Formats: sequence, C-alpha cells, structure tokens
Amino acid sequence: MSKKFVLALGFLIAVGNISFAQSLQEEVEMFQAVFGMEKKAMTLVFIENEGDDAFWTLYDQYEIDRKLLGQKRLQLLADYANNYGAMNDEKTDELMKAVRTQKKSLDKLIDKYYKKIKKSSGSKIAAQFYQLENYILGAIRLEILDNIPFFDEFD
Repeated sequence: MSKKFVLALGFLIAVGNISFAQSLQEEVEMFQAVFGMEKKAMTLVFIENEGDDAFWTLYDQYEIDRKLLGQKRLQLLADYANNYGAMNDEKTDELMKAVRTQKKSLDKLIDKYYKKIKKSSGSKIAAQFYQLENYILGAIRLEILDNIPFFDEFD
C-alpha cells in the first residue's frame, strides 16, 4: 500500500473523530463533503482505470447511495451517545437492530456496485473497488468501535 494512501486514510479516520457539538445535519454534511473528496482522491490513486468513464459514473452513483447510508450511521451513533446512560433492554434492542440493518445495507450496496462495475469495467477494476471500499469501511468501523464505550461500560 502506498504512503499516500495510508496518509489519506489516516486523514479520513481523524475526520471521523468530529464531536457532536454542532447540529447533527451540519456535521454530517461537513463530514461527508471532506470524506467524499479525500475518498475520491484515494480511489484515483488506488484503482487503475485510466479513461474509464463508465466506472466513474457508477462510482458517483455509489457515493450518492453510500452517503445516505452514512447519514444513517452517524444518526445511530448520535442516538447511542444521547441515550447511553438510559438504555433499557427495549431501547438497546431497537438500536442494535438498526445498527445491524445499516451494516447489512452498506455491505449489500458494495456488492451491488461490485457487480455493476464488473459488468461495465471488468473484474480487476471491480475487485479493486470492492477491496478499497471494504478496507476503508473496516478502518472506519474499527475507529468507531475504538472510540465508543461498550454498553454499560461506565455504569
């Protein structure tokens, strides 16, 4: 992996530590704008697709769909933070169902676009897309898990 890629990923993770001080919607929009620009720059470096307009059209569509799911993830994190000290079994189960559904939705989205990209741009580019998306997603998931308390950790 190139140093450029690792530095860009580090930046993305650092941006993920934004506090919830501003309104959630403003923060989501700011995070997604910065993340989207950095992510596209990383994609340009990692994926070998010179002049492949079909890939970029699909990638842009994917990013629109991914951002909607990203907003949901940030809302779930805010819900968790706002209710952390007062979660009963019902609220915990409700939140966990939403988290699991969101995770499955994002994984399905990546699979859906892998198939579309494979059809339009070939298996190699589709595999690079799939690998990069899962790498970034894994890093983000790990960063989130490292920075939120476990259920009832502070009771």
